[in-house]
Amino acid sequence: MNDIDAIAMLQDPVRRRLYEFVVAQGREVGRNEAAEAAGVARTLAAHHLDRLTEAGLLESGSRRLTGRSGPGAGRPAKVYTRARAERSVSLPARDYRTAAELLAEAAEQAGLDAGLCAAARRRGEALRGSAAPCGDLEEAMRTLADRGYEPHLEANGSPEGPEGATGSAGPVVRMRNCPFHAVAERFPPLVCGMNLALLEGLLGTDGPVRARMDARPGECCVVVEASKNNGD
Repeated sequence: MNDIDAIAMLQDPVRRRLYEFVVAQGREVGRNEAAEAAGVARTLAAHHLDRLTEAGLLESGSRRLTGRSGPGAGRPAKVYTRARAERSVSLPARDYRTAAELLAEAAEQAGLDAGLCAAARRRGEALRGSAAPCGDLEEAMRTLADRGYEPHLEANGSPEGPEGATGSAGPVVRMRNCPFHAVAERFPPLVCGMNLALLEGLLGTDGPVRARMDARPGECCVVVEASKNNGD
């Protein structure tokens, strides 16, 4: 199915609610849970979830949701997660990804990491404009959501940051989506460093929150937490 037809599948309001719920969980979701969240019958939810899978917007598998194994554990249930493939539509057709990858390759080969990060930090500051640095994690989450990062609050952060740097044992904001994912996969140090610098400019570096690197598979490489100098 081409990208236009796949995205058109989300025009149905029930199908879109189911898709958005599965995506927001960041884990495998069963049919019963999805149906309850969307307010529809299980059979209808199953139909739409399978259609979304056929369109390549979701991926499906099976596992026992009871957590038990062996006799009496019940049959494996069908579960769904967001598909790893990207879908995009541009009319007329454009290919910004190739341009971004070529620019990233040239910057990496020329050792322009520092210059790229400086430019990214300036862009983040320009996006923030005259506003003060983010005042708390809730404000940071709203800002990140507006930029497509899909933030979610995690109760406990990792005790250590990159290369043994002190991290946070308190709540951190993690992001299920990296807007630069395709290019970051090919040039991770360059693009992840750029991403961190962009968010430092966007959120501020001298306010109550800070961005830092804390890569985890399947999520953005940057997390946001309360600043150490905020007394938290």
